[in-house]
Amino acid sequence: MTAYLNALGVICALGRDKHSVARNLFAGDCSGLRVENGWVAERAMPVASVSGELAPIPQALALQGSRNNQLLLEAGLQIRAEIDQAIQAYGRTRIGIVLGTSTSGIDEASHGIAHYLREQHFPEGYDYQQQELSAPANFLSDWLGLSGPSYVISTACTSSARALMSARRLLDLGLCDAVLCGGVDSLCKLTLNGFSALEAVSSERCNPFSVNRSGINIGEAAVLFLMSKTPADGPPIALLGDGASSDAHHISAPEPSGRGARQAMEKALRCAGLEPGQIDYLNLHGTATQHNDAMESLAVAGLFSAGVPCSSTKPMTGHTLGAAGALEAAFCWLALSAENTTQALPPHIWDGQADPALPALDWTSAGTRLKPTQPRRLMSNSFAFGGNNVSLIIGDAP
Repeated sequence: MTAYLNALGVICALGRDKHSVARNLFAGDCSGLRVENGWVAERAMPVASVSGELAPIPQALALQGSRNNQLLLEAGLQIRAEIDQAIQAYGRTRIGIVLGTSTSGIDEASHGIAHYLREQHFPEGYDYQQQELSAPANFLSDWLGLSGPSYVISTACTSSARALMSARRLLDLGLCDAVLCGGVDSLCKLTLNGFSALEAVSSERCNPFSVNRSGINIGEAAVLFLMSKTPADGPPIALLGDGASSDAHHISAPEPSGRGARQAMEKALRCAGLEPGQIDYLNLHGTATQHNDAMESLAVAGLFSAGVPCSSTKPMTGHTLGAAGALEAAFCWLALSAENTTQALPPHIWDGQADPALPALDWTSAGTRLKPTQPRRLMSNSFAFGGNNVSLIIGDAP
């Protein structure tokens, strides 16, 4: 069954809707990544935050108030009309919700606990539900009044890529007629200090696949797709294939040969009935850490022996952790969308100094264009702690 991706709501450091995100993405705009103090003691670092005020949580749902849910609400408001149409067409019991997150409302929980330690009581407005991993799906269900399957997947940096996989399966199994799927993660001290303790955070803009790469930048984002069994008006875009693997090599380091990463890509190709040469662009996980980039280079070069245009978009968005898989799938969706009139692809932003220890890849630039003839197929990679690997293929629907 074809899983059509009929609508997209997105907010990240590149912009606060799909139009601004697309414009800045294809321009290679890194201005959303800004050096800030206060996240990690005695250290300034670049973070990719969403600037400006966010939509307020409705008063009736005040106990579910968190920055994470505010980001999700912003994405949901962008496609509210399409969601309402789906409710009218299918009914509230036939629309599911599957989201990925790693932070949920842990930032609010951290502030609440700190307040409790100082004052011996929690602050007004604090509620333990804010920090539960299920909180984003619960909030979206309550806000929209939906009663179909609703849950959150938390597999670190593959969370929202797995959410798209899971949403497709709900359609295949006949449990839903449409699914709101994607991911959300907000900036918080817990994750920034955690990655800093691992010595994985760069003090400069991340530099994926360069010999000078020195670690990740962290960002925040929310992404919502409306996935359905039937296409919307206009040229249809679909999730054509997906693949996952778990090499379980190490709790935080990837398997160095890229075996598990390649297995996920191969599974996605088989699922879509495609050969490597039929992929027109690959959005790399590309975190700019020593081990990830080395592993991913080996996997990609081994599978795509004839080459494939590819880039890492994380210098523009930061690594949005649990939202990254859906965000980078959204970039593939935007490249295929009708408003991308120039057929642009996301450029690879780096210092141009290749690591001689890594196999050379075919980097996109500001002038790289997607072939105008259909069908077009784009792949997106997501890799996570614990050897958890996911690849998605987004393309023109058959």
